Amino acid sequence: MWDNPRLLNAAANVLAGLAAAMLLFAAAHALLRSSLFPLREITVLATLEHTSAGEIGRATRAAVSGNFLAADLDAVRAALEQLPWVRRVQVRRVWPDRLEIALEDHVALARWGDAGLVNTYGERFAATSAERLPMFAGPAGAEAEVARRYRRFAELLAPLGEAPERVILTSRHAWRIRLTGGLNLELGRDLAHEPVERRLARFVAAYPQTLARMQRRHEYVDLRYPNGFALRVPELNG
Repeated sequence: MWDNPRLLNAAANVLAGLAAAMLLFAAAHALLRSSLFPLREITVLATLEHTSAGEIGRATRAAVSGNFLAADLDAVRAALEQLPWVRRVQVRRVWPDRLEIALEDHVALARWGDAGLVNTYGERFAATSAERLPMFAGPAGAEAEVARRYRRFAELLAPLGEAPERVILTSRHAWRIRLTGGLNLELGRDLAHEPVERRLARFVAAYPQTLARMQRRHEYVDLRYPNGFALRVPELNG
């Protein structure tokens, strides 16, 4: 080997490369620990209704360590996303000494049983609210679909001055809704030739000429019929 110039040159190149890499590593390590690049400011870009400045500050301080260059942006993002009402976080460095944090709050659309809330994107999140909200229920993973159907049901019911107060998707994929006026509607399952929205639209169209003219209070309507619906009233079931 020692009398082979080609091998000696190759070995020298490898050693030089290793030395350069070690120098770069040492320099980078020194920069990350240097007091020349202090982190002086953290700016939060958001107006949050449910998350206080104190909560944001505590979560951020717990996640930030080191100087401007060493701050772990992923750690800051993860810490803030643990706050109950924070949906999404973006963090970036702003030269020479500032972190800029953009926060997006959850906007509650409904309650999901006893397991938290559903936001306007149809995502479940673990928070509490004193606000009056409709109630959703369904199989795990069905939050987005229930939120989508809720909006569609609300559009269809608007001519009656009603809105869904409760929307339930059963384990058999059947839909049930309760209206703000107390009426329960059994919509059943979606069929290839007849989605549940069509049954609800038919009921809304027939309502002024049928239930609206009845004097007695009604509490339950079964819409799972091809050409009509069945009605239950308390006086006839007591």
